[in-house]
Amino acid sequence: MALTTARCAKALQLTLAVIKPDAVAHPLVLEALHEKILENNFIIVKAKETVWRRQDSERFYAEHKGRFFYQRLVEFMSSGPMWAYILAREEAVSHWRAMIGPTKVFRARYDAPGSIRARFGLTDTRNTTHGSDSEDSARREIAFFFPEFSVAEWMERAEPAFRAGPVEYDPHRRMHTLLGQHRPKGPLETDPQHRPEVAH
Repeated sequence: MALTTARCAKALQLTLAVIKPDAVAHPLVLEALHEKILENNFIIVKAKETVWRRQDSERFYAEHKGRFFYQRLVEFMSSGPMWAYILAREEAVSHWRAMIGPTKVFRARYDAPGSIRARFGLTDTRNTTHGSDSEDSARREIAFFFPEFSVAEWMERAEPAFRAGPVEYDPHRRMHTLLGQHRPKGPLETDPQHRPEVAH
């Protein structure tokens, strides 16, 4: 386990990050993106592999219904496994959005050539990653992917301890915990060898 001392001056912020099916289909890309998360000092609060049914994709992207890209996006996001993360750090929303770059891959390659989408994105739909665009979106999207997780409760009870540190990263569980805190392994969020969860 790798030991990290957080000790942030400002309160930690939560955001949702998703590695999309196009990246998960390529294990080397998936691992490279996971390492990017760790290298940029994010605390991985929760992580799991999941597979959406078409109706899950339709619900998540309901605000885009009627747009020209809606059907293509819905079909793509339910085409294979994804990895979803709850990430924490100072200004987590803006940091993750800056890392992934603009939605349109051609713009990412021009405006942010070092970004994740510029390096790994294929098209505007198959653009590797998703990130919440605001705190409100993060709360809503975290609830969609992790309905058992309470943002308010984590911020009240866990955030001060994670901010003070130290925390440890467990590569088998693919997430961080407080030093000395041992939780039993769950079947999915902890071990990438388990079959992915199918959203309900």
